[in-house]
Amino acid sequence: MTPRDRLLALAVVTVWGLNFVVIDWGLPGVPPLVFVTMRFVLVLLPAIFFVPRPAGRWQDIALVGLLLSVGQFGLLYSAMSAGMPPGLASLVLQIQAAFTVVFAATLLRERPSRRQVIGVGLGLLGLGIVALGRGGSVPLGALGLCVAAAASWAGGNIAVRRLPGVGGLSLTVWSGLVVPIPLFALALLVEGPETVMHALTHLSVPSLLSTAYTAVLASLFGYGVWNSLMGRHRAAEVAPYSLLVPVVGMTAALVFRGERPGLLALVGGALLVAGVAVTTLRRRQVAGELVSR
Repeated sequence: MTPRDRLLALAVVTVWGLNFVVIDWGLPGVPPLVFVTMRFVLVLLPAIFFVPRPAGRWQDIALVGLLLSVGQFGLLYSAMSAGMPPGLASLVLQIQAAFTVVFAATLLRERPSRRQVIGVGLGLLGLGIVALGRGGSVPLGALGLCVAAAASWAGGNIAVRRLPGVGGLSLTVWSGLVVPIPLFALALLVEGPETVMHALTHLSVPSLLSTAYTAVLASLFGYGVWNSLMGRHRAAEVAPYSLLVPVVGMTAALVFRGERPGLLALVGGALLVAGVAVTTLRRRQVAGELVSR
């Protein structure tokens, strides 16, 4: 990778890591499902008029949107609204890599390698230690919602396998078509029309800025740049940068939100990230270079 592309990769990782703190900053006063709806309305408009529709069947594109966007972000925002700290959320969400291996083995009959099995085991062990070390400040329900968000992300990874060769930006935009209406309808059902309307008519500056950040920077810029890097370089050169997301997320949470994880959470987090690294990276027999799976 050129120095410029390394800087771009670091920029994306930084944007994605800060994303958790930005979400937490904008959530007060806005129901989480309404907040996700706002994000994807901004992802869609006006990008959908300029980004080409991805190749593939509509049902496959819709399934990606339901899992990667409705499921992942609906559950993640709900977890954070329920008390999941942003730094810990950035860490726990990475268990999606282990879930992806398990789902691929179960649904696609892909036999995992020994390295992947070890990685899944490390990741799940780390997640268990994080759960034990969460302390009284993190509700168990919020942790469960975050784990469910990771599982939905993993399911979305499997759904993307049905669309080989589709660019991440076009898929992000067009799969977003199935996001706003179901989430807004669910928000009306869960929160009630009066609460939803009050939130939309009393939006704060932090909520608006947070929505702009998550839509424009985290979704459009992040996926657009990341997939262009994946297209120009070996996955082995690009993929390892994603392991820095929880590092940035937890550092940002410490600096901006005063979030200080306990010892068990740190130990469990280290095991979780190690498990993700072992699961997603494998060593080639030739030249000994790392290649993503």
